[in-house]
Order: sequence, then structure tokens, then C-alpha cells
Amino acid sequence: MTRVLVVEDDRSLVRALVTNLKVRGYEVDAATDGAAALRRTADKRPDLVIVDLGLPMLDGLEVIRSIRGWSEMPIIVLSARGSEGDKIEALDAGADDYVAKPFGMGELLARVRAALRRATPSDEKAAVDTPHFTIDLSAKRVHIGGTEVHLTPTEWGMLEILVRNPGRLISQKMILREVWGPSYEDETHYLRSYIAQIRRKLEPEPSRPRYFLTEPGMGYRFEPDPDEGQV
Repeated sequence: MTRVLVVEDDRSLVRALVTNLKVRGYEVDAATDGAAALRRTADKRPDLVIVDLGLPMLDGLEVIRSIRGWSEMPIIVLSARGSEGDKIEALDAGADDYVAKPFGMGELLARVRAALRRATPSDEKAAVDTPHFTIDLSAKRVHIGGTEVHLTPTEWGMLEILVRNPGRLISQKMILREVWGPSYEDETHYLRSYIAQIRRKLEPEPSRPRYFLTEPGMGYRFEPDPDEGQV
């Protein structure tokens, strides 16, 4: 049975989350402060953590960073802090997704399912196939219908970080740091230009992207199966 840890200091919300998750077959543990969250994570080894940012004793960001020190388990932030800066900080700390309060229970449960699907252990693929293009990660080549698509080294760098993390929201700062370097973390205009170029080369309809999606103010996401439960 899949185990979920809910970290939230609002006890009424904890009850609602626990009830909804259990009804859908999850085994659920709960913690109401950051220190307890780390103890439960170490003891119970959950498959996924849902964590608030505004926690007593230990802030949610510190919880995320501590977990990331030893585990890649999916972490979804559920928080009333809805500013762009808060979202970016949480993603850079290691969160996989961010849901702002107030939220719909259906949306949160869909994001839980998506995060668990992405975390299912599997051998890393040497190639990524979609109905419209194929990406050979080992050879660093992209083909559409048997014809190779030329990408610049920078375009490939941005493409690769997204494709190697399918379905995961990758923050703007992380992409800039990995592709351009630490001194470029604030140059977000670079990203808009290069994602537009990638879409022009690979998307069937660049103005209506299916594969390379933007989360405004947060980052980008590669969806290899856009017609299968995108959230």
C-alpha cells in the first residue's frame, strides 16, 4: 500500500486530507510540526510527502531540504503562501510540485497520482519517444519523422534537463543555473527565448504547446504523454 505523510498544523485540514487519501486506498501518517515530520519521514519512509511551509518548530523549507539530503521521495507543497518568490524558493529547495491554498481536493489528488507515477522506479531510458518526435539522450540527437532536428548546445542543455525529469516542474533558477551557470540565475528572459525556439522546432503547434509547458512565474515542465492525465 502506498504511504503518504501529511505535514500540516491545521488539524481540521489534516483530518480532511487523511480522510480523502484513505478513501482512495492510501496509507496515511500525519505530523503537525516540522520536527515531527522529519521523525515520521525517517521512521515510516513514506512514498510521498505533502507539506505546508508555515510550520511550528521547523519551517517547511527546512523539512524539504532535510529530506532531500537523503531521499528523492516526491514532495508536494500545500501552502497559503502564493507568491512567485515562495513557489520558486520551495522548488529550488527540492519540492516536486506546489499547490496554493485554497485548493480543490480533486486537483491535489491528481497531483499526488502524477507525482507517484513519475517516482515509480524504472531504468533510465536512452531515448524518449512521443507521437511527434524522438529524443536520443545518449547520442544527443532529436528526430522528427526520421529527419534530424538541429539544436544549438544551449537549446539541447535546456531540453535535456526537462526531458530527464518528465512531468516534474523545473524552476527557472534551476534551469538557468544548470545550463548557463550560477551567475545567470536572474536572467529569466533567456528562458522565454529558448523555450520558444524549442517549441518552434519540436511542438506540432508551437503557439499551443503540448509537451513543453510553462508554469507562469515558476518554471517549465516536459509532459511526454500530454493526453494521459496532464495536471
